[in-house]
Amino acid sequence: MADAHSPIILQTGKNPRHSIIWLHGLGADGQDFVPIAEELKLPVAVRYIFPHAPMRPVTINGGFVMRAWYDITGQNMTAQQDAAGIRASQTLVAALIAREAVHGIAPQNIFLAGFSQGGAIALHTALRQAAPLGGVLALSTYLPLAETAPREILEQSRRTPVFMAHGLGDQVIPYSMGANSRESLLGLGYAVEWHEYAMQHSVCEEELRDIETWLARKIQG
Repeated sequence: MADAHSPIILQTGKNPRHSIIWLHGLGADGQDFVPIAEELKLPVAVRYIFPHAPMRPVTINGGFVMRAWYDITGQNMTAQQDAAGIRASQTLVAALIAREAVHGIAPQNIFLAGFSQGGAIALHTALRQAAPLGGVLALSTYLPLAETAPREILEQSRRTPVFMAHGLGDQVIPYSMGANSRESLLGLGYAVEWHEYAMQHSVCEEELRDIETWLARKIQG
């Protein structure tokens, strides 16, 4: 069984100077995006970190206990948000960022990536980092606690670039939620590169190639 305290580590070469912390979606675990990362061809060695969300009851799923970065109480995910759960997961991810720094990885060489719930935590955490990160990959997701962001974001974090991708037919996190979050981020002063695809709540080949291109550009830049 996956251990919430032991992320999966994948290194693509010796002595990587870049790290990508990749957060899975609701009910999955750290293994979920390992095959995706293995498909990406980047110009330098990278250390991928795939943490596992804590086990918790999820209200929208009848209280069933599963891996979740925070609770979801209903279909309208922004109506009654689990602020405590979101902030607890922020603390977990911030600790992973700090650990990479101890390993000698500069903040500007650390990337956060996440799908769905994991993408929400990636965005939330990146906006509250004192030093700008290399970037954020926010896939099929939205900005949680958007109403508190204007007073909580840290000035230097505005230099963290954001890649957002969403499916036009997404029925889990509607396209409009992703688009509205993009506008919120732009309004807060973040540089957002937006991509949309003819897919539902998933990842497609075209998206992977766009991610690969974006990451290669940021890593080399």
